[in-house]
Amino acid sequence: MTHRAIAIDGPAASGKSTLARKLAGRLGLIMVNTGEMYRAITWELLRCGVDPGDRAAVVEALAGMDLGCGVRAGRSTVTVDGVDPGPELRSDEVNARVSEVAATPEVRERLVALQRDYLKLGDVVMEGRDIGTVVFPDTPFKIYIDASERVRSARREADGESDSVGRRDQADSSRRTAPLRVATDAAFLDNSDLDAEETLDAALRLLAEKGWKSTDLMER
Repeated sequence: MTHRAIAIDGPAASGKSTLARKLAGRLGLIMVNTGEMYRAITWELLRCGVDPGDRAAVVEALAGMDLGCGVRAGRSTVTVDGVDPGPELRSDEVNARVSEVAATPEVRERLVALQRDYLKLGDVVMEGRDIGTVVFPDTPFKIYIDASERVRSARREADGESDSVGRRDQADSSRRTAPLRVATDAAFLDNSDLDAEETLDAALRLLAEKGWKSTDLMER
């Protein structure tokens, strides 16, 4: 494998996407938001009237979906049957059901394969809930980011989203397939009291300790 992966895992509203985006910009990497892939499937299921809790129906619908995963301006993109869901990915309806879809083994199997394919395109920083444990278990560059539930709930509210981070944590941590957990070799980063730039600086230090080599990083 010639290209490298930085794996960013953590619970809802922990700052995964913000950190991944800033790392990608700082280090010149492809930023991949895997949560958007699960959200896109959830959006399509709801749009077609499929119950995300009905595994058989989900698997049948999934077989007929044309999932397009690409890159635009250095960031991952996702379409379903050629349609970009756009802001609908963050709707309350999708927020409420995405954990059920993400717990479906067949969904995870298909998306993990698509996620690994990004490494064919270049070095990536990928964020999600099973990147360091399932998607790229062999990468040495793993960060698990977290913050207190109070802080994460406040972030959700500031973004105009009303779903409970506590319920999401429980769903993500207790599912049978690829549950949210800290990889044994991941660096732990608590950003409860850090802003986005301070979180980026902390992550860069952790990556340097793990041996990430690049001109940008060494100049820090």
